Amino acid sequence: MTSAPRVVVADDDRDVREYLQEAMARLGWRVTAAANGRELIDACQGTPPDLIVTDVKLPDLDGIAAAAAVNANAAVPVILVSAHHGDELLGRLNDLPVLGYLIKPISEADLKAAVAVAVARFRHFQALRQEAHDLRQALEDRKVIERAKGALMRRLAVDEEEAFRRLRLAASGKNLKLVEMSRQVIAAESVFADMEP
Repeated sequence: MTSAPRVVVADDDRDVREYLQEAMARLGWRVTAAANGRELIDACQGTPPDLIVTDVKLPDLDGIAAAAAVNANAAVPVILVSAHHGDELLGRLNDLPVLGYLIKPISEADLKAAVAVAVARFRHFQALRQEAHDLRQALEDRKVIERAKGALMRRLAVDEEEAFRRLRLAASGKNLKLVEMSRQVIAAESVFADMEP
């Protein structure tokens, strides 16, 4: 059985904070509460939460700055809560994963909808980020394999197809991934190049 997701709620108004705690608990979340920006950051240390719901205006460090500090270490979706909105505020969001914005007073229905949308969008963004990372890694691996093939073609005087076949055989024989074998070939080629007159 998986444990309930964890949310950190932050608001300096005790009544609002308690309302958010109770509402998020009813929605099935484990709740940690914070009364200011520093407490919000501290609550996210160690194991980052699955969601942050924070008031924008907090004493000592506002919600946007605190959420940005948390996101500098680990990506966590954020829902901002405010009594008002403005262009200056929206301009500060930059690359912060703010996936919801609620104006006080907040109904539980609005909170539930904002949470569902924020979590779904964040998962989607994370999947896209992982896909982009995997594609970049595949491209880098391909470059390494191509360099190794080129080295084998020169050193063994074989064509590209034969160089690739030998590279695959060597990788299989040593129980290595093709890119790992390619790195070894490139390293060996570098040693040989250093020895040549």
